[in-house]
Amino acid sequence: MDLSALAARNPDHWRRAACIRTLALDGVAAANSGHSGMPMGMADVATVLFDKHLSFDASAPNWPNRDRFILSAGHGSMLIYALLYLTGYKQMTLEQIKNFRQLGAITAGHPEFGHVEGVETTTGPLGQGISNAVGFAMAEEHLRATWGAKIMDHYTYCIAGDGCLMEGISQEAIGLAGRHELSRLIVLWDDNNITIDGTVDMACRVDQRARFAAAGWDVFDCDGHDAADIDRAITAAKASPRPAMVACKTHIAIGSAAQDTPKGHGALTDPKVVADTKAAYGWTHGAFEIPADLKNWWEAVGAKGATARAEWEARLAALPAAKQAEFTRAFAGEVPAKLGNALCRYKKSLADEAPKVATRKASEMALAVINPIMKETLGGSADLTGSNNTKTGDMGIFTPENRKGRYVHYGIREHGMAAAMNGMALHGGVRPYGGTFFTFTDYARPSMRLSALMGINVVYVMTHDSIGVGEDGPTHQPVEHLAMMRATPNCLVMRPADAVETAECWEIALSQPNRPSVLALTRQNLPTLRRKHVSRNLAAQGAYVLAEAEGKRQVILMATGSEVEIAMAARDKLQAEGIGTRVVSVPSMELFAEQDEAYRKRVLPAGPVRIAVEAAVRQPWDRWLLGERGREAKAGFVGMNSFGASAPAEVLYEHFGITAEAVVAEAKARL
Repeated sequence: MDLSALAARNPDHWRRAACIRTLALDGVAAANSGHSGMPMGMADVATVLFDKHLSFDASAPNWPNRDRFILSAGHGSMLIYALLYLTGYKQMTLEQIKNFRQLGAITAGHPEFGHVEGVETTTGPLGQGISNAVGFAMAEEHLRATWGAKIMDHYTYCIAGDGCLMEGISQEAIGLAGRHELSRLIVLWDDNNITIDGTVDMACRVDQRARFAAAGWDVFDCDGHDAADIDRAITAAKASPRPAMVACKTHIAIGSAAQDTPKGHGALTDPKVVADTKAAYGWTHGAFEIPADLKNWWEAVGAKGATARAEWEARLAALPAAKQAEFTRAFAGEVPAKLGNALCRYKKSLADEAPKVATRKASEMALAVINPIMKETLGGSADLTGSNNTKTGDMGIFTPENRKGRYVHYGIREHGMAAAMNGMALHGGVRPYGGTFFTFTDYARPSMRLSALMGINVVYVMTHDSIGVGEDGPTHQPVEHLAMMRATPNCLVMRPADAVETAECWEIALSQPNRPSVLALTRQNLPTLRRKHVSRNLAAQGAYVLAEAEGKRQVILMATGSEVEIAMAARDKLQAEGIGTRVVSVPSMELFAEQDEAYRKRVLPAGPVRIAVEAAVRQPWDRWLLGERGREAKAGFVGMNSFGASAPAEVLYEHFGITAEAVVAEAKARL
């Protein structure tokens, strides 16, 4: 390709884009690792986007009405780091650029939310960013309808590569966006026809333009190295009444010896290659050196949005004080002050009425209290609304005809749902929750992991949480999933035992400032075990004494969810034989581990036999059975060590030996 012709066509643009390209080359070379080719290939598109279209203010990175820019092709992280540095984001210093991929630097190998302002979401696992972008756009549509266009009115832009579009999650996201006609969502496809292994057609023959169009998107094309053509295509995309994809035809690692080859995907670190590439650009400056005139131009781009931000702040200030406060509270992720009292009153009614309901139903009952008060909740389900019990009567359905609706029918898209909810939470102003069967965390898991990694408040309502699913059989019966989720750092897993604990767990979940929650809920009905009203949230302690031993304490039974009822029945049998037995309900191992040592010692003192009861695998229980003053000789487990089977729930509990009688036998064997 004739680079000199490109440069001559628009010399100012060429020099501005070269700033991105050379910083990417220098950063990757200094780190001796990374991905040079994508930032080099998409530098022209990014330059036009930031200069002509993106509404942002580098001095106010968290301005709520800014346009969102998402780099789904996260391996090209030097693209966004270069843009943040050039446009004047305070945190992104040249020193940070020089320390790309080094310990302690904010310039991680892939962009990470929370490390640096201007990175809207963590990307790297391909397909996640484009799917997050759908959630960002859904949040914007809902908030624009709720607050009016004077308060919320912006675009979501996403750069995605061939790899993003090959990942299965992208199909879920594209279909969801098309169904909801997300007109403020624009995906810029880096169409360079290169993957790590070779050309794209080695593994994929999909006509991406036809694919997007079939899902309800408008599709545009441009020469990804022609500034005027890029501007034309983005302008047309912004005018589209549907989500828009712009196919940007680019050359990976443009101007280098690795251009248009798989080698261009990775790190270009050879000094001669770097020098020759810069020479091809006509770049005569030193490593990490950006001439003052170019840096000034870029910083002016970063400052252009200050006027729009100030005008927006004036419009927000013109709202009644109560509305301003509500907007600020919702974007701060704070719970309404009156929610705690409302849930406390609701808990008292449960203690009085003692309903026997599945915890999935108890969750719906709690949401009927929560949703009218916390109006920023956006609920949904992956085609299991009637089973997950995630919709309350006041919500309305989110559709193109009703953007104020607060309930999303995600369809059979567990992975896409989880990723979209991440985008909603990251956008701010809404509080997403969504449901599916617990076993289908297998499908949603990559996005759930990123919820935890980013430290964002998303609530996963996971029903049908054990062999209690019954006749649907082992494909639908989670046995290892509690262990999997508990093993995930910064993930709060809660498995309530009755309606009271379920309400408490919802209060906890909505109050988490920097982690997601998983609510594991039953299909089968459970009795109310908490018959004495306590205003304090006992589940917030993670574990607590539900029933004390009568006489000398010889046995401690620990259980969660539906198995707490079994533990209580076993206690009755053991007490009848004169064996003093305490029952400890453990709605959350994570919360219990966070309590101080003195409290944990009171709940789990040394000496008594300890038996854990849970219709799942044993693995997470060993800390509480063998550690925390426990002893192997006095520790037992009643639960699952295999997959389930197809039969009525009560038959399965008997078949797999998860019964009060089995608990009694296990305890007595260790006395």
